[in-house]
Amino acid sequence: MSPVIAVTGASGSVGGRVARRLSAAGAAIRLLGRDPARLPELPGAVAAPPAAYGDGEAMRRALDGADTLFLVSAHEGPDRVREHHTVVDAAVSAGVRRIVYTSFVGAAPDATFTYARDHWHTEEYIRASLPRHTFLRDNFYLAAFPAMTGKDGVLRGPAGRGRVAAVAHDDIADAATAVLLDETGAHHRRVYDLTGPSAFSLAEAAEELGRVTGREIRYVPESREEAYASRAGYGAEEWEVTGWVTSYEAMATGEMAAVSDAVPRLTGRPAQSLHAYLTAHPRSYAHLLPGA
Repeated sequence: MSPVIAVTGASGSVGGRVARRLSAAGAAIRLLGRDPARLPELPGAVAAPPAAYGDGEAMRRALDGADTLFLVSAHEGPDRVREHHTVVDAAVSAGVRRIVYTSFVGAAPDATFTYARDHWHTEEYIRASLPRHTFLRDNFYLAAFPAMTGKDGVLRGPAGRGRVAAVAHDDIADAATAVLLDETGAHHRRVYDLTGPSAFSLAEAAEELGRVTGREIRYVPESREEAYASRAGYGAEEWEVTGWVTSYEAMATGEMAAVSDAVPRLTGRPAQSLHAYLTAHPRSYAHLLPGA
C-alpha cells in the first residue's frame, strides 16, 4: 500500500492547494481539520475524524496509520507554539515517521517578526522529536500586498526602504508537494527558504499595484508609534497588532530580503514575481480598482 500523507489545514490556502496536488499525483492522503464538512472531496483522500491542533487525543486518532504529516502552522495566537507541540506529540505517538512543516524565513529566537519566533520554537521541538523532518520557511505572501492596501490607495507600515522576497501560495504548494512525494530521504533534515524570484520594496509594490489598477497607489512609511496608532481601531488583541507591526519592521531590517532558488530547484520552474501574481489574480486587487 502507498504510504499515507496526512495534511492539516486542508480547507485552507496552503493545505488545500497541497491536498489537491497530492490527489492529482495519485497519493493516498488523509485530510485533517476541525470541521470535516469543510474539507475538499478529492480522489484518494479520506477525511479524518475532527481534530483541533490543541486536542492531542483527537489528533492522535486522526493521524493513526499515517506515514508523513504535512503540518501547516496553526493560526497565529498566544497558544500557537503549545498547539504545535501537541500535534507533534500526537504524530509521534501515532507512529508518523516524517513531518514537513511550514515555517517562516528568518525563524530565530530573537527574530524581529514575533511570529517567526514561534516558528523557531516549533522547529526546535520537531528536531528533538523526529529525525525525519523538513522545514519550508515561507517568505511573506504575494497575496498580502493588495490585501494590505486600503481602498484609499495607501499601503502603509514601518518597513522603511527594506525589501521582501515575497512568494506565491502556488509556489509554496508546488514545492511542498515535491518534498512530500519524494520518498528517497533527500529532504530529511533540510531547511528550504521559499521566496519569489526577487526582492522589492513596498514603494515598488505600490508602483506595481498602480500599474495594474490604473490609479495612484502610494506607500507611506510609518514609525513604530504611528503604526500602532493607525491600527488601534481594528479591535485586535495586542499580540496580533504586534505581529502586524513587527512583520513590517522585519522587512526594514532586511530579514525578508534574501532570495532563494529553492522554488525552482524543487519545482523545476521559476517562482512567480509580483507582476505575474497580480496579472494572474485580478480579484486580489478588485477593491482598489477605480469605482470599487
